[in-house]
Amino acid sequence: MVVLAASIVGKSGKVLVSRQFVDMSRIRIEGLLAAFPKLIGTGKQHTYIETDNVRYVYQPIEALYLLLVTNKQSNILEDIDTLRLLSKLVPEYSYSLDEEGICKHAFELIFAFDEVISLGHKENVTVAQVKQYCEMESHEEKLHKLVMQSKINETKDVMKRKASEIDKSKIEKNRGDKGGFGPLTSMGSGRIENSLSDLSLSSTGTGFGSGSGFGLSTDVDSFSTKPKGRPTASANAPPKGLGMKLGKSQKTNQFLESLKAEGEVIHEDVQPKLGSSRSAAPPLTDPITLTVEEKLNVTLKRDGGVSNFDVQGQLSLQILNQEDGHIQVQVQTGDNQAVSFKTHPNMNKELFANEYILGLKDPNRPFPTGQASDAAGVGLLKWRMQSTDESIVPLTINCWPSSSGNETYVNIEYEASSMFDLRNVVISVPLPALREAPSVSQIDGEWRYDSRNSILEWSVLLIDNSNRSGSMEFVVPQTDSSSFFPISVRFTATDTFSDLKVTNIIPLKGGNPPKFAQRTQLIAENYQVV
Repeated sequence: MVVLAASIVGKSGKVLVSRQFVDMSRIRIEGLLAAFPKLIGTGKQHTYIETDNVRYVYQPIEALYLLLVTNKQSNILEDIDTLRLLSKLVPEYSYSLDEEGICKHAFELIFAFDEVISLGHKENVTVAQVKQYCEMESHEEKLHKLVMQSKINETKDVMKRKASEIDKSKIEKNRGDKGGFGPLTSMGSGRIENSLSDLSLSSTGTGFGSGSGFGLSTDVDSFSTKPKGRPTASANAPPKGLGMKLGKSQKTNQFLESLKAEGEVIHEDVQPKLGSSRSAAPPLTDPITLTVEEKLNVTLKRDGGVSNFDVQGQLSLQILNQEDGHIQVQVQTGDNQAVSFKTHPNMNKELFANEYILGLKDPNRPFPTGQASDAAGVGLLKWRMQSTDESIVPLTINCWPSSSGNETYVNIEYEASSMFDLRNVVISVPLPALREAPSVSQIDGEWRYDSRNSILEWSVLLIDNSNRSGSMEFVVPQTDSSSFFPISVRFTATDTFSDLKVTNIIPLKGGNPPKFAQRTQLIAENYQVV
């Protein structure tokens, strides 16, 4: 018996986990696994498939397949025995037998597969033995940890003794230095001794009285004033009021110093400054940004027709610098006569009606300025469009449930208008409460089953001229056709119904027109098929 690979695949052919036990190229194993879903027949009682070169031995696990790829000379009885053992191991490591659960525990499953199959041959093991082997503790590892802990404790003791000796030697040195400060010396030595015992010292001699030869007065000075030249230990002290935020404790510093003394390379984490933790979003590179945004609210009937179609748009202005506030905005509208525009009350309505220029009623008054991340900008223009014409709908959804026996077959197709290229399209289909994921037999795109909310999500990254239509087919236990409604749709587009464009920025105080950026987006805010 030679097992070429053990894999877990979805019923749509998506490979979740695959472990190869012989030398195979990636292209070959991907080709073998891609061919498997096409070879599965319906109504057959056996669970193996033979081709010219290999044999597939498989077992359904809820919405997935556990699959062994073997050569044709292998013993199929041993293959089935191996498959049965693997099928018992999968639930032990992945409690949720769906795509998300399998991918989350992929490495644990691979390790378990390795304990069952070695170089393509089955090992004589049980489920309990496999779990024990995967969780077994190492005696050598325990011994190594004990030795390392002993070294760490010993190094801490040595560092304590050395720190105490350094403290005493520095105090004696400060007392012996000249300076004639008498009472100040006796008073300051206690301060320095206490400071040295509280702060962590390094062996580089950069602490108080580190052989500088300037006497005690200089050391006391460096404690209360900003250090000059070579940094002292007081340079690392926090400002007043932050005495409890010294960072690492004395024991931690001593341990790190001991590791450095043994030649270890220590990468210490530098605490970020207070200002960096509150860093704002990166500022806009263009001094002026204009945003054209349309929100689409559509309700389609399941039997065809439009129940509600409403588009609401807005043109917003964001200015970074105050000197760019004295401007006017020249716009160009499309040919859509169904769109009705309405300017802001502070805008000059006659100027917009005659010349399509957006400017304030008072030309001496500048537009407000500020960061784009703090607000949505200043609204200059709003518009609205309503219709019942189904031909202008960007995306139509047709759902065809049909019952057969104890199952319901659901065919869903979409048709997209050529007016827009839709991005990040997600079609959410509600399902009745299911014990397992639905069986998706055909799909143009990707699918995901949300078991918590019982929703099947059909995702298409981009709908353009290459895929203006697509379909999905899945099977669930028999249920009423109304269970699949309402269907919700989400998408975005870079074109709008109004086709509004900003053509120019007119400076009112003369000079060259400032640079500006324009952003255009269409968002499906509430898009349903009921």
